Amino acid sequence: MIVESKLNELGIVLSDPLKPLGKYKPAIRTGEWVYVSGMVSLQDGKFKFKGKVGRDLTLEQGYEAARISGINALAALKSVIGDLDKVQQIVKVVGYVNSTEDFTKHPQVVDGASELFAQVFGEKGIAARCAVGTTGLPGDSPVEIDMIVEIKE
Repeated sequence: MIVESKLNELGIVLSDPLKPLGKYKPAIRTGEWVYVSGMVSLQDGKFKFKGKVGRDLTLEQGYEAARISGINALAALKSVIGDLDKVQQIVKVVGYVNSTEDFTKHPQVVDGASELFAQVFGEKGIAARCAVGTTGLPGDSPVEIDMIVEIKE
């Protein structure tokens, strides 16, 4: 329960995974791989932040939204593997940033999730990554995070 202890230290409590907004599962395990669907920045059933980074939100607020999306991704992951200590490596993280056309600091926003994963898992939490700007996300979420995780038994 090393990861759970780390989450407790950080003051993070994982809730049930977000309910799908369409016909998909929050996460699917196949063999030693878990694919986590895109998780938006809902917290306690509502958005703490909404809108476009660079217009409605600051970089710092976008970073916090990415952290919330990352917490939701961890909840989805835990729902299919039970024990987060089974994580061998977070392999790939993709972050989508709802931003203005001229906003270019997508990597710094997505760091909200990436730095969370590194805090929780150490080196195992540092993944290959893509940070993409987009014109909109479900519910006007500022960020959506998905990931691929290798697990061990």
